[in-house]
Amino acid sequence: MAKNRSRRLRKKLHIEEFQELGFSVKWRFPEGTDVNTIDESLDAFIEGAIEPGKLAFDGSGYLQWEGLVCLQEIGLCTDEHRELVKKWLEDHKMQDVEVRPLIGQGKVADYIPALASVDPNNLGIAVCTVDGQQFFAGDAQTRFSIQSISKVLSLTLALGRYEEHEIWQRVGKEPSGQPFNSLVQLELEKGKPRNPFINPGALVICDMLQSRLAAPKQRMLEVVRQLSGEQDIHYDPLVARSEFEHSDRNAAIAYLMKSFGNFENDVITVLQTYFNYCSLKMSCCELARTFLYLVNKGQAPGSEEPLLEPGQARHINALMVTSGMYDGAGEFAYRVGMPGKSGVGGGIIAVVPEEMCIAVWSPELDAAGNSLAGTAALEILAQRIGRSIF
Repeated sequence: MAKNRSRRLRKKLHIEEFQELGFSVKWRFPEGTDVNTIDESLDAFIEGAIEPGKLAFDGSGYLQWEGLVCLQEIGLCTDEHRELVKKWLEDHKMQDVEVRPLIGQGKVADYIPALASVDPNNLGIAVCTVDGQQFFAGDAQTRFSIQSISKVLSLTLALGRYEEHEIWQRVGKEPSGQPFNSLVQLELEKGKPRNPFINPGALVICDMLQSRLAAPKQRMLEVVRQLSGEQDIHYDPLVARSEFEHSDRNAAIAYLMKSFGNFENDVITVLQTYFNYCSLKMSCCELARTFLYLVNKGQAPGSEEPLLEPGQARHINALMVTSGMYDGAGEFAYRVGMPGKSGVGGGIIAVVPEEMCIAVWSPELDAAGNSLAGTAALEILAQRIGRSIF
């Protein structure tokens, strides 16, 4: 019966016209939905079905516009979010026209050989709202190495195992103004990294996790899988191995901090944990869902226990504003106006507190090591939907 309704829906929506625009349409329901509910919902949707190019929200299932936009839970939409979706749809062509030409002007990270082979033409973006809606475009479902975005997750784990003052005794809270793997600043400041989002700071955080967690690599996977809702997220062994084989500078950083008494565990063991964290493979859609806890005052939507206290989530967002984008933090704050964290794999997450998390991916980087096209896409979206923390 539902299959017949699906054919009627297809006809009503003039699917061929959508396909000409690069869309495909799927109607699907949450697992366990009974047949009567499917039947009634499809009837209701068909009765109010829309002309091509417009939106309707009704029923109890999911409507997926593959190749462009969203996996939309129908029935949970506020008027404000309906407008957001409409603007998202209207803007997609503009973003493609304005952002895609930037591809070819940046440079894929090549100091990690396993990253140098990534297709530079990839471009994806996903939005996940605090009430569970998700919209995505381009290569948003393709997984990539999240690299330094993982530093936000490792800091989150540390905040759950240490008192804050214990963390900030060993890592600072200031922008570095130096390359993310600088040794000079570390020497001058007696082995205390400026912040947890540069390599020295992230290594100290990993060292702290090594001291408190029996299996830090497994714990990270458990948390990421829970937050993203995806149980098949894994580390990329090729990327982790490639980084370890080219780890002389990071090893030097760790040994320098150890010489100042700011490193407790075996350097090689901590480096292996650190490189595994960086090698996590996730998509924009998964990242946008994962970091909703920073949108929602430390509470992941749908979870019973908060991951962080509200103040801790606010502190992480503040650190992302000042230090999340390497030496491009000021430029990113000026253009995008959101807390953000980038990785040399070409990914960026951006947070609009109490509203949404946005994740973008384009592998080519600018001079500061941030995604060139990804930053431009976030800038356009921020302007269009009128969101900024400033």
